[in-house]
Amino acid sequence: MNLKGKRALIMGLANERSIAFGIAKAFKEAGAELGFTYIDAIEKRMRPIAEELGATLITPCDVSKDEDISKLASTIQDKWQNKFDILVHSLAYAEREDLEKEFVFTSRKGFATALDISAYSLVAVTAALLPALEASKGSVITLSYYGAERVVPNYNVMGVAKAALEASTRYLAADCGARGVRVNAISAGPIRTLAASGVKDFRSILTKIETAAPLRRNITIEDVGQTALFLASDSSRGITGEIMHVDSGYNIMGL
Repeated sequence: MNLKGKRALIMGLANERSIAFGIAKAFKEAGAELGFTYIDAIEKRMRPIAEELGATLITPCDVSKDEDISKLASTIQDKWQNKFDILVHSLAYAEREDLEKEFVFTSRKGFATALDISAYSLVAVTAALLPALEASKGSVITLSYYGAERVVPNYNVMGVAKAALEASTRYLAADCGARGVRVNAISAGPIRTLAASGVKDFRSILTKIETAAPLRRNITIEDVGQTALFLASDSSRGITGEIMHVDSGYNIMGL
C-alpha cells in the first residue's frame, strides 16, 4: 500500500514501544509525510524518535485544553496549508488509583478525566481539524481495546472510556461521511506499552491470549501498524464506522 504524497498527524507517540510508533513506522515505510503532537512530560523522549522518522511537524497539544486544540488547528493551517490526509488518535489516560480499585468505587473526577482524555478528545480534535481533513477526503483512526466490549479484570474505568470511544467512532463516522472523511477504530490486543503498565497484573492478560486466542500469540505494534496502513490507504475507501479487531482472534472466543 502506498501513502506517497499523503500527510499523517499522529497523536500519542511516547516511545519506540508505543502502538503509535508501530503505526508511524508503517506509514513512513509507505511514503507518508509525518507530523506528531506531544505533551510537555514526554517531549524529551519522543522528539528524537519523531525526528528520526523524518517528521516535518512536531507540535505540542494537551487535548484536555481547548486552546491547545485550537492552536493545533492553526499550526496545521500554517505548516500544512490546512490540508492533511490521516489523523491517528492514540491517546488514553486514567488516574492510576481509579485503575487499581474496583470500578464501583471510581471517583467522579477520575471518571470525568478518563472519558475526557480517552474519548472526548477524539471528538474535539476531529471537529477542529475537520476542514483540513475534508480538503483531502481524509481518514481518522483511533485505538481501542476489547475491554470496551467485555469486562477485563483491572481495566475498570478505562473500559468504560473505550466503550465511549467506540460509540464516538460510529457517530463521528456518520457525521463526517458526507464530507468524505472516514472514521474507524482498531481494537488492538494487549501489548507491553507505557499505557499498559498502569493495568494491574497485565502479564496474566498476555498469558491468556497466548493460550486462548485462535492464533496462540500476542500481537505486535507492527501488526497494528499494518492494519492502520490499510485504514489510511485508498484500499479501505469504502470502510467507515468500523471497530477492527487486531487481537489474534481473541474477540471471537466464548468460554
